[in-house]
Amino acid sequence: PGLASRFQCRFLAARQLHSFPWPELEQNLQTSPDSSLLVDILHKTILHPLCVKYPPSTKYRRCFLTELIKKHESTAAEPLDELYDTLADILNEEECTHCYKNYLLPMGECVTLSENVAIVSGGTTGLVTWDAALHLAEWAVETSVVFSNRTVLELGSGIGFTGIAICKTCNPKTYIFSDYHPCVLKQLTENIRLNGFVLEPEATQRTPTESQGQEAEAANYQKPKLIVAELDWGSVTEKQLLDLQPEVIIAADVVYDPEIILALVGMLQKLSTFRADSKVPEVYIAFTIRNPDTYHLFQAELDKVGIGWQIIPAHSNSVFLYDMQPNVTILQLFI
Repeated sequence: PGLASRFQCRFLAARQLHSFPWPELEQNLQTSPDSSLLVDILHKTILHPLCVKYPPSTKYRRCFLTELIKKHESTAAEPLDELYDTLADILNEEECTHCYKNYLLPMGECVTLSENVAIVSGGTTGLVTWDAALHLAEWAVETSVVFSNRTVLELGSGIGFTGIAICKTCNPKTYIFSDYHPCVLKQLTENIRLNGFVLEPEATQRTPTESQGQEAEAANYQKPKLIVAELDWGSVTEKQLLDLQPEVIIAADVVYDPEIILALVGMLQKLSTFRADSKVPEVYIAFTIRNPDTYHLFQAELDKVGIGWQIIPAHSNSVFLYDMQPNVTILQLFI
């Protein structure tokens, strides 16, 4: 893709500024001090219609534009009033605790999420998107047959990135988002609606204002049935899990704390009671290995209760851009 397009992909998803191809931009500006490239970058980033409607944080846009102006001023190019006017508008904005990130999907559509600016907020880390969620979504896009026309239960959905991406690309029959923290459930519900989907039992109440009007109208999707469930792993019963009738179970970045691991494995044990009249669901867990001891504890607890596991080979396509390549593993569990 062109240089401006590469800036766009990183900018819309609010990647860290050091991940942008600044040296290439500098080289282009030195070779051809023409403002047209900067105008193109400006209109594909800060002034992109999606960004204007759903902007990244004020601080992020200010830092990005300041860096862009520095690159421009280091050349012999004519001053570009549009850059300074745009920066002036941003400097007049108030900082907000929430911002938007726009993740471009392979078919040209987009997942737009309202996220918290802080990594930890309201006593939870669930109000931001983590790398394992991006990694799991990439794998899902590449292996969509796993999800097509099936009922999917996502554990610890957070603010919804993986599930929304799967609903837009993999054609599930039913998708059940689940989490426990009330603030997370509220933000998750808002993000699902933000992307043009309607939750059960509201399917007949859709209005045009609930759709983003992105590249592909939400009405063009073969709509899955979408449910948001409050799910406490420690207290959920076998009957509650059975009533959900999942055929596929996924989770991203839920293996990071010993107590959470024990609750997760305990719930997976309850799922293993699906026998005879109900087919045992396929289970896929993605997580970033931050502490090898935690990873090994998860494997040991699975072994202890007789749940088999295997590592899913790394997928070949990087759909979403990372600030740094995460050490993410996907395990398939056999419950």
